[in-house]
Amino acid sequence: MTRVVIILGPPGAGKGTQAANLSANLGLAHIATGDLFRENLKNNTALGEKARGFMNSGRLVPDALVIEMLFDRVAKPDCEVGYLLDGFPRTLPQAAALEQALGEAAGVQALNLEVADESIVGRATGRLLCRGCTAIYHRSFRPPVTDGVCDECSGELFQREDDEEKVVRERLNVYHTETAPLVEYYSARNLLVGVNGEQAPDQVTGALMAALAAVCANDGGGTQ
Repeated sequence: MTRVVIILGPPGAGKGTQAANLSANLGLAHIATGDLFRENLKNNTALGEKARGFMNSGRLVPDALVIEMLFDRVAKPDCEVGYLLDGFPRTLPQAAALEQALGEAAGVQALNLEVADESIVGRATGRLLCRGCTAIYHRSFRPPVTDGVCDECSGELFQREDDEEKVVRERLNVYHTETAPLVEYYSARNLLVGVNGEQAPDQVTGALMAALAAVCANDGGGTQ
């Protein structure tokens, strides 16, 4: 049975980092849906051209097309034993469509990174990037030696527009409206494990690995 691990959590919770860590530890392909769009558009695939048509006309790409892109990707050999989904599903209709498409052929486990809104805001609004070498700093967690100047190349440090507090809070509002209900969706199916995402990244990875091991032990390996 194909193993499908879904990473949930608010924007800025570290889903991409943890998905990459779990991918390396578990030997499962890391599928980020944002990358799927970019690859299909860049390579002018048939699916990419379909998506481009919707995007160019200002319409949302239908869930059915996103699912088609996803299953085109997971049909590749590196996904035969399983894969991690990062960025999908984002809504209840997408979760239902995914469940229908997977059928009984996969063992699904959802992992939820639990991070408070104020922690997300603090992470994002304190982030600084170097215009020169793209090094990343944080006003609280990793401040530069000289304010506004990169330690590595002496380049100017700046804050991205999407890290401004107003933007971050709007993204959180969208998350709570559209994506947070997935927590209840997977919990009701006994497929959800929550992990404290406010720990250090390596501690979060350890907690996620322990949670997956516990699930496998309890169900006799049914998520494998």
